[in-house]
Amino acid sequence: MLEFTWPFAFLALPLPWLVYKLMARAPRQDASLLVPFFEKLTRLQSDNESISSSRLLNLICCSLIWLLVVLAASRPQWLGDPVELPSTGRDLMLAVDISGSMEAQDMVVGNRQVSRIDVVKAVVSDFVERREGDRLGLILFAAHAYIQAPLTFDRDTVGTLLEEAEIGIIEESATAIGDAIGLGVKHLRNRPENSRVLVLLTDGVNNAGSVSPIQAGQLAETENIKIYTIGIGADQVVQRTFFGSRSVNPSAELDEETLTQIAESTGGRYFRARDVNDLVEIYEELDRLETIEQDEQTYRPTKILFFWPLGAALLISFILAAVSIPWLSLLGRQPRQDAEGVSVGSGS
Repeated sequence: MLEFTWPFAFLALPLPWLVYKLMARAPRQDASLLVPFFEKLTRLQSDNESISSSRLLNLICCSLIWLLVVLAASRPQWLGDPVELPSTGRDLMLAVDISGSMEAQDMVVGNRQVSRIDVVKAVVSDFVERREGDRLGLILFAAHAYIQAPLTFDRDTVGTLLEEAEIGIIEESATAIGDAIGLGVKHLRNRPENSRVLVLLTDGVNNAGSVSPIQAGQLAETENIKIYTIGIGADQVVQRTFFGSRSVNPSAELDEETLTQIAESTGGRYFRARDVNDLVEIYEELDRLETIEQDEQTYRPTKILFFWPLGAALLISFILAAVSIPWLSLLGRQPRQDAEGVSVGSGS
């Protein structure tokens, strides 16, 4: 459907005519003049008729140019058919730890040890792909927390940004869990109630940032934001040394008590992912979160059209200017004259 953003611009259409009618004309002083070659002037009547035709053509072109300029000033646009946005879903913010400890290779995939961050990327990306109808956002945190993607229906972009996240893009020597929760609360607090969910995944303990995880959890509870926390990392890894093999716990620093307290205080739940299968099952369970009805929203794709009439006006102006230029004079070719001083074309 064609629509004009500023239709009041059409009020300017009669402006040139009003100026012509209302503005006073320049005074003319006529004097009697004897024309001894009047008969020759009558022979030029056909030339005068062509001049009148030229003036008429100029008037038509100028009127058309003005019409097109006014049409462009009204800013025409084409509105497409209404497109429905998903009317169900949640506002779900994902907070992913990318501190240096996430490089630990204590996850096994196909008899091959891989890093925690690689497993998280694979599992969470699949989770993101399935969350059709949700607004998803992405927070990355290490020593600081940053919003990588605000809440959006564009799941492909969120998945791409997660896949491109690398250890080291944020100072990796510490983990700011509290700041990550606080940033998630900031972006979720204005969303509809009962649809605000934060899923936080980490493998460590809060040792950086300006807000403690407990304080951030209390703020989330006040804002009715449900938090699901996930602790990732194996409980036991066998290391071979010069003196033999020994078992170590690579998740010794994981603060499960704090993560559990945050989740339970906000109505969520704490999950423990010791291997790939645990992580897959956790996100499958999160995938079963109940959806809620939200206000139905639609939008209509808009295509701006003002440059078409404006371009046409410019093109006609260029053509009108080009045909008005005395090209023969510019090229040094003057029309010759007969004995009485009457101009004669080159073909006479």
